[in-house]
Amino acid sequence: MARTALVTGGTRGIGEAISVALKDAGYNVAANYGGNDQAAQEFTARTGIPAYKFDVSDFDAVTAGIQAIEQDVGPVEVLVNNAGITRDGTLHKMTHDKWQAVIDTNLGSCFNCCRAVIEGMRERSFGRIVNIGSINGQAGQYGQVNYAAAKSGIHGFTKALAQEGAGKGITVNAVAPGYVDTEMVRAVPPEVLEKIIKRIPMGRLGKPEDIARTVVFLVADTADFITGATVSVNGGQHMY
Repeated sequence: MARTALVTGGTRGIGEAISVALKDAGYNVAANYGGNDQAAQEFTARTGIPAYKFDVSDFDAVTAGIQAIEQDVGPVEVLVNNAGITRDGTLHKMTHDKWQAVIDTNLGSCFNCCRAVIEGMRERSFGRIVNIGSINGQAGQYGQVNYAAAKSGIHGFTKALAQEGAGKGITVNAVAPGYVDTEMVRAVPPEVLEKIIKRIPMGRLGKPEDIARTVVFLVADTADFITGATVSVNGGQHMY
């Protein structure tokens, strides 16, 4: 029987690449999304992967959404916490709402989703969890105290949960992407993007598929001795 995988924020950008790579690797994949119905419908039509709409920052919505996925697709044995937002601004201008929205969506969602699947994983003595962090959670970034704090929190969350899951056949790892060629990065002014690329030793932006391949490796049954790790996929920009 193919294992069931859930990818949050799984219908666009890096999340879409992860969803497709997991499907290609033989998993039954469900993709979560938060708001863009048209993009989700196009994603499902293009890939054949079902998309489920719920707010990952809302504990009750996550519980209900994952229950629906498990009824439709199967028990979630692989969870990829990829959903994330940005609400950039320097601290002295940042509103509490912008702080809280990023913390709740980027970090709170990891608790919400893991909490919804962890008991089933423990009962089955198998689980694979991958949390998508960021280079900016490792190195910091001007104007992103909320985003950097949330992503840095993901790395600590990963290490702690890895210790809890290890005796139950559950691995928990993080992937920290660098600057990847997505819609979000393409919105950066060209002159700024040029400076970013100059700081990447590999001389290019990452591709969503670079991240997806790393996730597929970490969730494999055979990756059972890798847990609590953060894998940096950033072209050498930040070696951590």
